[in-house]
Amino acid sequence: MKIWSDSFTEGGLIPPQCAFAVTDPVNHLRLSTNRNPHLAWDEVPAGTQSLVLLVHDADVPSDAANVNQEGKEVPENLPRVDFYHWTLVDIPVCLKSIAEGMFSDMVTPQGKSGPLVPFTIKNGTEHELRQGLNDYTGWFANDPDMAGEYFGYDGPCPPWNDQRVHTYVFTLYALDIARLPLEGRFTGPEARYAIMGHILDEAQIFGVYSLNPAIAATLK
Repeated sequence: MKIWSDSFTEGGLIPPQCAFAVTDPVNHLRLSTNRNPHLAWDEVPAGTQSLVLLVHDADVPSDAANVNQEGKEVPENLPRVDFYHWTLVDIPVCLKSIAEGMFSDMVTPQGKSGPLVPFTIKNGTEHELRQGLNDYTGWFANDPDMAGEYFGYDGPCPPWNDQRVHTYVFTLYALDIARLPLEGRFTGPEARYAIMGHILDEAQIFGVYSLNPAIAATLK
C-alpha cells in the first residue's frame, strides 16, 4: 500500500494553509486557514473492509513549562510525546483520496462537531465516516475562548520558541473490519488500540513544520 499528498512532498514542509497557525512578526503566531492536506492512496490489499487515518505530531514537548514563554526556549533535547491532530475511521475502500480542505477549512473556535461525518462519494453513495477527538481538546481546556471538543483535523501549531522541527506523520491503515469497534467519543490512542489485530497493511507519509522563525526559514 502507498500514500502520497499533492499538498506537500515526503519529508517536506507542511504548507501554511494546512497549519493551525503561521508565524507573525508581532505576536509570534496567528491563526491560519487550517485546511486538511490532500491525501491519496493505492494498492489497498485484497480483503480490506475499511481504512483508518491517524495523524500525529511526534515532537510535542513532554514539559510545557517553557512553551510559548517570552525569554525562554524549548530545548531540542527535551523528551517528546505524541499529539494527535486527526483520527478518521470507517473510511470506505471505494474512497481513493481526500481533497485539500474537504474535512477542515479555517479554525473553528471550541472545535468542529463530531464524531459522525456524513460523506457522499462521487457516484452518489452516502457513507458515515467518523472522526475522533484531537489533542487540541486538552490543550485548550483552560482557555475560555477556545475550550471545547475538537473533532477531526486541526493542523500544526508547534511552540514558537521550540528549537526542534516538528514531524507530522500521516498513517493509513487497511483493516479487515468494516467499522471500528468504538462507540461515542474516542481519541487517537483509543483508535490505535482498537485497530490492533485487524491491520492488513499500512502506509505512511510525513511532513515537517515550525513556528520558530529561525528554523522555519530553513524549511522547504
